[in-house]
Amino acid sequence: MTIREPPAPADAERQPLTIAQIAEHAGVSIATVSKVVNGRSEVASETRALVEGVIAQHGYRRQKRAATRPALLEIVFHELEGGYPMEIIKGVEEVARRHDHAVVISELQGRHVPGRGWIEGVLARRPAGVIAVFSGPTAAQSDQLRSRDIPFVLVDPTGEPSHECPSVGASNWSGGLSATRHLLDLGHRRIAAITGPPHALSSRARLDGYRTALDAAGVPADPALVREGDFHVEDGVAHTRDLLRLADPPTAVFAFNDGQALGVYRAAAEAGLRIPEDLSVVGFDDLPPVEWAVPALTTVRQPLREMAAAAAAMVVTLAQGGELVQTRLILATDLVVRSSTAPRP
Repeated sequence: MTIREPPAPADAERQPLTIAQIAEHAGVSIATVSKVVNGRSEVASETRALVEGVIAQHGYRRQKRAATRPALLEIVFHELEGGYPMEIIKGVEEVARRHDHAVVISELQGRHVPGRGWIEGVLARRPAGVIAVFSGPTAAQSDQLRSRDIPFVLVDPTGEPSHECPSVGASNWSGGLSATRHLLDLGHRRIAAITGPPHALSSRARLDGYRTALDAAGVPADPALVREGDFHVEDGVAHTRDLLRLADPPTAVFAFNDGQALGVYRAAAEAGLRIPEDLSVVGFDDLPPVEWAVPALTTVRQPLREMAAAAAAMVVTLAQGGELVQTRLILATDLVVRSSTAPRP
């Protein structure tokens, strides 16, 4: 007579494994699994794929470590230029200090999707969580982070986040609407827009708000007045030079970030135009330096520091095993009227 053991409970298959158990399943050494788990590069691609497959199927039980140093919150930026990153860093540090966490920063040199070197570094550092700013991991990298119990939250995501990926953003559509309405209320009808890159969700939303305001006012949208930028000062300079050469140039420019707005200032000065007497300008972000521009810049305030703090709080909650009240957080934008806008000449 053959006696069969009862089948294991269904949940048993989903119990996360230790490094030793992963090694047994994959038929490799514990040292090899440790290297894969910790993002070390000296593992053959076939072996790495085998181990990652076991982790993806069963999960990985992260070993508790002695609290010899503060837990890390990692911020990843697509690039570290201008005042935008500093506002994000300040917001994350506010939360990190309250929880005795340290902050580490990495940069993607202009890329919006991290490469293999980044994910290997994160797995080696094993932070409490990751905050990805204007960038985001690939689906495979997201799976790797989840399998190691490293939560991540997107700030100002470039695209529509997946359902399982928490994110914090701003009301970009209403910001674009209020900026354009302000110029319309001042009597402007030739309003140019210098956008961000088309792949950026924030830029598309601001452009939709701009077009909605024009449509509601009965002002036809002129494609010649919409210029595609990349959120750099140079875009504001180059596009404004071209716009001012039009037979019917704009009397106002809505730049989709403050850097581009300062580029508009430069091009206007080159052309001998005064702001706001000859050309009104509105920016977006309200970074600290623009209040001291001459004239002070009218802009849409994006609450970057508050967005970063909210994302950091979400990461800490997830790292501590808690649940989020909401996974999609949109903070309000506000129009800040200063001296760079005036009635149409």
